[in-house]
Amino acid sequence: MQAPIAKKVPKELTIHGDTRVDDYFWLNQRENKEVIDYLNAENAYTKGVLKPTEKLQNDLYEEMVGRIKKDDASVPFRKNGYWYYTRFEETGEYPIYCRKPGEGKLEDAGVEEIVFNVNEMAKDHAYYQLGSYTVSPNNELCIYAEDTVSRRIYNLYLKNLKTGEKLDMEIKGTTGGATWAADNQTIFYTLKDEKTLRSYKIMSYNIRTKKHTERYVEQDDTFNCGVYKSKSQKYIVISSGASITSEYQILLADKPDDAFKLFQPRIRGLEYGITHYQDRWYVVTNWDAINFKLMYTDETETDRNQWKEVIAHREDTLLEGVELFANHMVIEERRNGQNHIRIINQTTQDEHYMKFDSETYDCWSSTNPEFNTATLRFGYTSMTTPSSVYDYDMNTMDKVLLKQQEVLGGYDERSYASKRMWATARDGTKVPLSVVYKKEQSGETRNGEAAPLNRPTLLYAYGSYGHSLDPYFSSIRLSLLDRGFVYVIAHIRGGEDLGRQWYDDGKLLNKKNTFFDYIDAADYLIAEGITSADKLYAQGGSAGGLLMGAVINYRPELWHGVIAQVPFVDVVTTMLDDTIPLTTGEYDEWGNPNEEEYYHYIKSYSPYDQVEAKEYPNMLITTGLHDSQVQYWEPAKWLAKLRDMKTDDNILVMDCNMETGHGGASGRFEALKETAKDFAFLFMLEGIKA
Repeated sequence: MQAPIAKKVPKELTIHGDTRVDDYFWLNQRENKEVIDYLNAENAYTKGVLKPTEKLQNDLYEEMVGRIKKDDASVPFRKNGYWYYTRFEETGEYPIYCRKPGEGKLEDAGVEEIVFNVNEMAKDHAYYQLGSYTVSPNNELCIYAEDTVSRRIYNLYLKNLKTGEKLDMEIKGTTGGATWAADNQTIFYTLKDEKTLRSYKIMSYNIRTKKHTERYVEQDDTFNCGVYKSKSQKYIVISSGASITSEYQILLADKPDDAFKLFQPRIRGLEYGITHYQDRWYVVTNWDAINFKLMYTDETETDRNQWKEVIAHREDTLLEGVELFANHMVIEERRNGQNHIRIINQTTQDEHYMKFDSETYDCWSSTNPEFNTATLRFGYTSMTTPSSVYDYDMNTMDKVLLKQQEVLGGYDERSYASKRMWATARDGTKVPLSVVYKKEQSGETRNGEAAPLNRPTLLYAYGSYGHSLDPYFSSIRLSLLDRGFVYVIAHIRGGEDLGRQWYDDGKLLNKKNTFFDYIDAADYLIAEGITSADKLYAQGGSAGGLLMGAVINYRPELWHGVIAQVPFVDVVTTMLDDTIPLTTGEYDEWGNPNEEEYYHYIKSYSPYDQVEAKEYPNMLITTGLHDSQVQYWEPAKWLAKLRDMKTDDNILVMDCNMETGHGGASGRFEALKETAKDFAFLFMLEGIKA
């Protein structure tokens, strides 16, 4: 097939005395038939190029689905007199949310009540997402949210849980959640700006009087706001935040008509989070503490000058969060690239860390809505251990496995190996890598130890917004490992894997560290003999898609194939357009190109602006027409420019889902078709057939 060729309509974009010519700017017209025709033509071309893999795609899809327990269910948790859980039916794409009444043990609970059968709710929609749902304090009413477009804009509805009736209420344009006051009739919710999709306004609504009341408007267009209830159920909390600044307002939940009180006024660079407990607030903050510290204050005296230190700042440990119980405090920390759970008895002040055997794992405090308990519900996984849910007795240190993800088809953890490796970046910084592979080939050693040797390798990373990529198990990933692939997560700068400084060293005018860490990790894997350039593959999505775009410009010869998912690649143009969703809130991440220093720095790595006439690797680009995070035209323009300028005959295709947005297809099985296509692309390049 002949690849589509997008027409050129030169548009000059001038700022700071610098002019860029964008030949494909016209592709941002979502309602233009010519744009839609072009996207459909690209999809047809992609289908033709990947046609030899159709049987393989189907095999992979069936293989992935075959590992999933179809009639699965979550571990129930108790809240306000009910046990809540989620279950799936054998053929259901979507979950069924359920509850049973009961204050005691689960086995003594009452008859199951179906709160939502999402399969029924989604059946008339090509895309369907049930947002969060919130049950009223008296357990009789429920606010829930729906998105049927995939733009992450939700409508709120009201359901009577006693009768199952959908009541007369529709609130459009929300973030997808709502919070009940203590009176069982007042809800608080957040509206999005129709154009920028910024969450900017807090409203309340009385379901009896039908009255909507504006409670707060966030005037700073670099901030987003939201509203929630404290775990203690005593306060309604409004949060306002930008990338490096926080602010909260509080209101007693039993006085929903009162005015909100400012907790601590915003100060640029001051971040804090608040948790209510008895007669005080605990505050996790970066006040003179780059890795954060824990403080507390009386619930009536919340100004920063009243805060008192509980856990001091530590240079080697990032304080990520706190979970409070009647007699215990649970602290989530990160040190040397690994997260930890610390338990403090608030009566005796005795403390300990939970212990795990694996060298690369992820653990987290799970759903813990109750205060008066000594049991911590936590989650655990590693690169080889399926996701597991435990109950942990914080007094005796005993833990009970409640559920481990079941992998159908005979998964044997002993057949796989995972390890932590450290690549040295060009500036001497040690970058951690989480590596997993199948122990299927004898004679493979590295420095005298068993290790993969010259295997096809998929290197994955993200590296932005302080988001840490913890090592985790994936049954889907087995389709790679069982065909000889090594899978590597690079914990590059821009995340918070090694503390807050790790994030700061990969943002703004340090952003190139993110790209160089990834490239240097790839060179390390080759130098160690794990893989070679003709067997090395790169993958990243969203800001990780920006990573893909940057590294193929810097080192195109290093990758045999690249999968760039919903890639953020037209950084300069997007960050100069404050009408596009997310732009103004991103200035603290990328910089504001209206300032000349940031403009030139961003332009120097922006993938779309740096495309050159040279050879590029084989590439599969994915996007969604309704994407609210990275607009579809960024990857579309990038593809068109690459196709026009590249000097090779390597594969270059784009798969644009015309019905979805940033997260891809909805439903637990439908999304696997997209993954199967991604894997089939890699296997086609590697010569692996159905």
